[in-house]
Amino acid sequence: MHDDALVNHDFHCPYCDASLTFVIDTSQGSHATWEDCHQCCAPIQLEIVVSPMTGELEAVLTGRDDDVF
Repeated sequence: MHDDALVNHDFHCPYCDASLTFVIDTSQGSHATWEDCHQCCAPIQLEIVVSPMTGELEAVLTGRDDDVF
């Protein structure tokens, strides 16, 4: 893992609307994961989209645990 592959991503919790920042490792490529909200502890789905050509973060989709991506 290289430090240049780490990207800070700011968003709001889909449950309590708390402002959150997660560090995303773009060297993992596109993937899905779950993180807990630091405020309300609810599980948040994250769909990480990384360009296969450039390795840059293209999008982060966030949703509640029961949302379907």
